[in-house]
Amino acid sequence: MRGIGVAIAIGGMLTVAGAAQADWPSAWHEPTEPFHVVGNVYYVGSKGLAAYLLVSPHGNILIDGTMAQNVPAIERNIAKLGFRVRDVKLLLNTHAHFDHAAGLAALKRDSGAKLLASAADRPILESGHIRVENSNDLPDFPPVKVDGLVSNGQVVRLGPIALKATLTPGHTPGCTSWSTIVQDKGRRLAVVFPCSITTAGNKLIGNKGYPGIVADYRLTFARLGAMKADVVLTAHPELSDVLGRAARRRDESPEAFIDRNLLPKLVGDARAQFEADLRQEQGASAR
Repeated sequence: MRGIGVAIAIGGMLTVAGAAQADWPSAWHEPTEPFHVVGNVYYVGSKGLAAYLLVSPHGNILIDGTMAQNVPAIERNIAKLGFRVRDVKLLLNTHAHFDHAAGLAALKRDSGAKLLASAADRPILESGHIRVENSNDLPDFPPVKVDGLVSNGQVVRLGPIALKATLTPGHTPGCTSWSTIVQDKGRRLAVVFPCSITTAGNKLIGNKGYPGIVADYRLTFARLGAMKADVVLTAHPELSDVLGRAARRRDESPEAFIDRNLLPKLVGDARAQFEADLRQEQGASAR
């Protein structure tokens, strides 16, 4: 979040403290038509929560499961594109918050796919509960078994698909950004699926559930700041205008999605907000 009292966050839209399910943005569970993004990447999520399908002749990879109630719509979107849910062989997750991970258990059951995740987010995914001190009311979600762990810099391969995991902790202890190279109309495009980099209610000073949180955020800003991206595809689509770019695109051209300045801007904005949030907490604790 850009602040505790707002409902929109970079890659991490979360309800404010005490909010009920009815207060979640309706776009989070509002169906939208699936569409081709670039290369072998397709959008199959809801209007406000992204799920990205990467396809190959050897099987497909799905990044993020969004909310549990969205699973039927995600599966319908996959079918609308002409693919089968059972052809999803790997499930990946950006981070273990309910709005991106709650649908993973049902998607895993229906597809038979294996779930890969970071070691630090594994306990959250397998318990459905996050213990990081956070001022927001983060709901529990259906637990899901993790079949394999990914480490920083590891490349996950399925046929011609090669997705690199970059651990970008802070938002959650095991927050993971994914990146790949796709071919689109004869061009190689670097595509990045960044994990959230906002504080989003996380306690920064004296977080008993996450004592290294400040150092992790700063590590993440350095890692993401060093990455290059032609195309940025966020877990909350409005933050990189994914649906708007698709609507403006003509003749399946990738140009609408290419914005090489977007990732540096997202990192710069998040870093500045993080430092402001940290100063605010430090000032409050000193009083």
